[in-house]
Amino acid sequence: MEKNSATLVKKLQSELEAYQNLQKCKNFCGLFYKIYFIIVVFLLKPAFGKLMKQRTILEGQLNENKIVFEELKLLGPENKVYKLYGPVLVKQDLEESRQNVGKRIEYISKELKRSNETLEGLEKDMVKHREAVQKLQQQYQVAAAMK
Repeated sequence: MEKNSATLVKKLQSELEAYQNLQKCKNFCGLFYKIYFIIVVFLLKPAFGKLMKQRTILEGQLNENKIVFEELKLLGPENKVYKLYGPVLVKQDLEESRQNVGKRIEYISKELKRSNETLEGLEKDMVKHREAVQKLQQQYQVAAAMK
């Protein structure tokens, strides 16, 4: 009889340990779920929104400069070009204006490319974190269902 009771006690102890481990896992999974949620919502999404806004501004500037460049191509040597410096219009050489606008288009294009690459990297990070959160949610739900 003592063997049966000793076996029963060991079995109950192992089940108690398994239950306690399950409770720890549920707490652990819940904590990681919260951490990933904080990372995605409070860190990545604002950065993503900021980059999207920056890209939109750059695209607008690029389009404006392309239009100006096309207009400068239409001008002949007899036409005058003025540049606005604060409240003052200053006469500028036509070829110098074309070069300045061309350089500006190059610079904005490079910035736009860099911004797009950063956005792509951030999107990949967001997808990776979203998948991790989904896995943790599933683990948490499985652990909660076993309760």
